[in-house]
Amino acid sequence: MTTLRAFTCDDLFRFNNINLDPLTETYGIPFYLQYLAHWPEYFIVAEAPGGELMGYIMGKAEGSVAREEWHGHVTALSVAPEFRRLGLAAKLMELLEEISEKKGGFFVDLFVRVSNQVAVNMYKQLGYSVYRTVLEYYSASSGEPDEDAYDMRKALSRDTEKKSVIPLPHPVRPEDIE
Repeated sequence: MTTLRAFTCDDLFRFNNINLDPLTETYGIPFYLQYLAHWPEYFIVAEAPGGELMGYIMGKAEGSVAREEWHGHVTALSVAPEFRRLGLAAKLMELLEEISEKKGGFFVDLFVRVSNQVAVNMYKQLGYSVYRTVLEYYSASSGEPDEDAYDMRKALSRDTEKKSVIPLPHPVRPEDIE
């Protein structure tokens, strides 16, 4: 049976099978440790019965309560290729949404590459919608052009009027994001 548990420092040495996927955004060890220290409840791993890591979600709480922008943010969600299509990503997203609800968030948001249609479609199936397009959000390598991102959102129960998910009519630049 799959175990969903808090991510630990030891997991940093065990998650290469997940992070070596070309669609997974990877970060330096200090970045993961920062999330683990500041938002441990938002850093969850799925572990197989044999101890192999299957996937993880890493996020945080951010924004302004006064402007009704307090929300949960998905920084990274990834499932190892051999464990995909089992509903793990949906379960991890559900857990992050539950944590964001408990913390009084108005919505959950995430950024995804416009070209990653598999992920975009999965998020839409989970109730997310495109709030805005962020131009050249992802830096390219090897002379390729930078890639746009969708900022996708799902309103939580605190946003009774669903104001947080009303799409912006025009794209924005990364420097325009608060």
